[in-house]
Amino acid sequence: MSGTTIRRTGVITSTAALLLATAAAGTANAAETTPRSWEYQALKLDAAQRLAQGDGITVAVLDTGVEADHPALKGKVTTGPDYFGEGSDSERADNEGQHGTAMASDVLKVAPKAKILSLRVTDGSEEPTSVKGGNPIARGIDYAIEHGADVISMSIGDQMLGNSYDEDETDALGRAALAGIPVLASAGNNGDLFNDAQYPAGYPGVIAVAALQQNGTRAAFSTVRTYNAVAAPGVDIMSASNTGGYATINGTSPATALASGVVALMLSHNDKLTPAQVRTILTTTAGHAAQGHSPLDGYGIIDAPAAIEAAAKPPADRTEPVAYEGEEHLGTPDGTSKTKHPELETELVGIGGGAAAVGLLMAVGAVLIGLAGRRRAGRRRAAPAAGGTMAR
Repeated sequence: MSGTTIRRTGVITSTAALLLATAAAGTANAAETTPRSWEYQALKLDAAQRLAQGDGITVAVLDTGVEADHPALKGKVTTGPDYFGEGSDSERADNEGQHGTAMASDVLKVAPKAKILSLRVTDGSEEPTSVKGGNPIARGIDYAIEHGADVISMSIGDQMLGNSYDEDETDALGRAALAGIPVLASAGNNGDLFNDAQYPAGYPGVIAVAALQQNGTRAAFSTVRTYNAVAAPGVDIMSASNTGGYATINGTSPATALASGVVALMLSHNDKLTPAQVRTILTTTAGHAAQGHSPLDGYGIIDAPAAIEAAAKPPADRTEPVAYEGEEHLGTPDGTSKTKHPELETELVGIGGGAAAVGLLMAVGAVLIGLAGRRRAGRRRAAPAAGGTMAR
């Protein structure tokens, strides 16, 4: 029986990891909340939580599952189906919900009165795994739609080089958009390596979240892509551990969970917001919205209180679904899959890169020679008069 290929989430290992646990922080006690770290000041959460706390909002966390009995999560988590475990061929399943537990705690750190709907769609393993019964991510999205989720948070993604587009996931995301549910996903932890695409962040309509370090610049691991929408703290974020304590983690995963928490605050302030309005508000109130978009961090760091205040009077949403009335095929069918990219020929890239580097050096050399010639010629001409301008 053939299975559906599900991407690795990269939540366990080195620079490709979406979750990097770096320090344990003791054992949790009853009625605890996740300890604060620098994201409180960076996102202005004190001011934001005076405006909203996430009341009445459910955030679906599609991940490795959640340890619902963790003191920081107890009484706030509804556990949905395990779409990965029911057909997994993997022996490395993260049954304890290591990654998902951390993500749920980060959502609640921002929106303490929100609820979590936990849906297990991956085991957090490094390699792609075959799953029987259909695409777990698509099934998780559909379950979230059908069971009252207001936000979908996916701190998961692909480290494969550009061949992970999936029609089932695209269709499910379209249904989420029609249901009015904003979807956020991690930009990825590949830095600028080959500038490879990452899904689900790369799907249309998904709000891709990049990670920042403490000085406000992009974390070196955060994937650089033109689809990045906004950014949030992603370095040294104190999060709940499935062992019952806490750990400091890095990645675009916690950045996405924190951003999802901000969206929960926005929706608790105005539950009529559409996904398009959520995106517009986040991007127009973000750190460098006035300076424009950057593939490094989208429109910059999320400004939580500004986003909540803007949610009270959102911009008009002029988006609407329309039926496609064009030709059946946009191009002549040639047997090539329309949903898969070809594998990257790394040897050719290396050769091409080397040739490009040599060419660049030759070009630079020619420019320098030309500049030197002009300087020598310039010395034979009279100096410019005082007050003249210099080229920059």
